[in-house]
Amino acid sequence: MKFNTTPLFAKRKSAVAICALTAMMALGTSNFAHAGGVALGSTRLIYPQGNKQVEMNISNTDKQDGYLIQSWVSTPDGKKDNDFVITPPLFLLKPTKDNVLRIMYTGPQLTADKETLFYLNSKAIPSAESNTAQQNALQIATQSTIKMFMRPANLSVKSSEAPGMLHCKMNGSTLQVTNPSPYFVTLVNFTAGGQKLPNTMVPPKDSVTVKAAAGAVAFQTMNDFGAMTTAQSCKS
Repeated sequence: MKFNTTPLFAKRKSAVAICALTAMMALGTSNFAHAGGVALGSTRLIYPQGNKQVEMNISNTDKQDGYLIQSWVSTPDGKKDNDFVITPPLFLLKPTKDNVLRIMYTGPQLTADKETLFYLNSKAIPSAESNTAQQNALQIATQSTIKMFMRPANLSVKSSEAPGMLHCKMNGSTLQVTNPSPYFVTLVNFTAGGQKLPNTMVPPKDSVTVKAAAGAVAFQTMNDFGAMTTAQSCKS
């Protein structure tokens, strides 16, 4: 699972700030989307197509600092999607407090035979009070991004069955992975011929190719709750 947690701006007040930045970047490798003490409640979001809205919890575990939270939905190419409305769109999340993001789709009917991928983005900006109180500390804003899958009702198979439907075929030095299921399947701990391959997301009813060594192909996947499934081999 992967999160895009990218520093957006920084204010350097002293040499100590450099050390603070190093520490915060190290924390940025966490499996949960976060900014300082801000964390989304899940690593991915399933939006049942046809539902009026879905919710995502967001919390601030920091005991001292508050953050301004701004959220939006984007397409896979990074463009903001105005067919989604998020409430509240901008709010102050005080120290040790929680809130709920409500995401509503207001656009046209999407494809009914497979999932559609979007991304939920949440930017956490240190509040003005925090900036004033910590004159010698580094203040940064971060943007966290998780996958959001719009899932039609009454698909032909369950999402848990999708990994077992994958097919793999070697073509010279490339491996083609075909996904006949209606779900996006994210491969992790992905290996071919004993060599580790990059984490790869295979779209529904589509295929991807990666450079790989010949040999047995094995992988795990991420389920609807962001947990890794058991390892399995890929069918030829």
